[in-house]
Amino acid sequence: MMNIYLRELSKEYSDKEIMMIMDQAGWHKSKELEIPSNIKLLFLPPYSPELNPVEKLWQWIRIEATHNWVFDYLGQLMDAVQKAFIKLTAEKLSRLCSCSYLLSFK
Repeated sequence: MMNIYLRELSKEYSDKEIMMIMDQAGWHKSKELEIPSNIKLLFLPPYSPELNPVEKLWQWIRIEATHNWVFDYLGQLMDAVQKAFIKLTAEKLSRLCSCSYLLSFK
């Protein structure tokens, strides 16, 4: 699946150079991974969720959508998460996922 994702991302942004920041999950570092020429991978150090920009988004979702709630069924959880995402503006997402170390890649 990771190869399909990288291939489709590369095609969609074929005129761009893409820097992907990833944790060291096994499928991110598989020897069978085919990395397109317009994609460069940057791996975070192991066991460093504080450096992973998306971890801040998941924390916000937990606080905004699921904190102190018990859901009777999966559909309720999905509805709560969807309502939270609707409130998420581009500016808020940018603030949540900003990391000082990313500034050097602009």
